[in-house]
Amino acid sequence: MRYLISGGGTGGHIFPAISIANALKELDPEAEILFVGALGRMEMERVPQAGYKIVGLPVRGFNRAQPWKNVSVLVDLVKSIRQVKRIIRDFRPDVGVGVGGYASGAAMWAAANMGIPILLQEQNGFAGVTNKILKNKAAKICVAYPGMERFFPAEKIILTGNPVRQNLTKVESRKSKVESRKTLLIIGGSLGARTINEAVKAALPELAKSDIQVVWQTGKVYYESCKAAWEAAGQPANIECLDFLSDMPERYAQADLVISRAGASSISEICLLGKPAILVPSPNVAEDHQTHNAMALVNREAAVLVRDAEAAEKLIPTAMTLIEDNAKLEVLHKNVLKLAQADSATRIAKEVIALGKKID
Repeated sequence: MRYLISGGGTGGHIFPAISIANALKELDPEAEILFVGALGRMEMERVPQAGYKIVGLPVRGFNRAQPWKNVSVLVDLVKSIRQVKRIIRDFRPDVGVGVGGYASGAAMWAAANMGIPILLQEQNGFAGVTNKILKNKAAKICVAYPGMERFFPAEKIILTGNPVRQNLTKVESRKSKVESRKTLLIIGGSLGARTINEAVKAALPELAKSDIQVVWQTGKVYYESCKAAWEAAGQPANIECLDFLSDMPERYAQADLVISRAGASSISEICLLGKPAILVPSPNVAEDHQTHNAMALVNREAAVLVRDAEAAEKLIPTAMTLIEDNAKLEVLHKNVLKLAQADSATRIAKEVIALGKKID
């Protein structure tokens, strides 16, 4: 069997794509897999690192602020569709898998029009533009949240959840270095989250005086300024200031409370591990989908929301109060676990394989 997987632009698209590919290989070791991405985007580096071949298209996103600049974007889109049609004729995939992003739109549109069944994977609680455009061409649509019938045909939807890092659940929960102390894990993604970091910087004196252990992952972009603030506060021993966490399973296991953006992958990890969390949705994403992701948990009393515009004032005081409220932490833990979807990558891969066999 041959599988064409397309999508990217951000880690939120790339990681699920690679996880699905890995699951396909586990279920079908003889499978041939080819990725299609967008030239110059993150997937062109990350996919080969994961051991898969990728072909890049010149496709780009539309400029919504300056529509008159989209002529060249349309030209590149036409070029990309022609190129991916050649790729499909050469590779002859049995199934196409689209995970969102510019390249996914061109690749899956071409595949469907050439008679190849396609499966879409939607990571967010508010469907992305690409998947909404492709919904009528898809044979199956795997989603992470209930209620996605408002975006997609109900008969095509399969609730699978989002694939998460396979090693996350293999670390047993352990207490913090100092048994009596609670641990607050603050994560802003690999690049960081400016609002979260500014809120932590402003509250460093209060955090330093508290009986809380703080693991503060700043992201590479903000690390130097955050480290300078940490040093100016006297390098408090109960606060770790790090640009990147290479040991995420251990850090999650240690945490009593997590502060995070509300990206699809982060939320899936929090659900799977049952971690009480304060979510700060990024306002800088398409169609405000992080707020929709967060509200899917907040409405079920499975997380606490602090809006980005209020983070400077409310984030750290909310966290310091919540982390000492054992009853509330337990409610969040139990409710967020109910939303977990285990073995998502394998379940999606089985749907892909079944789709290929059904067409045969």
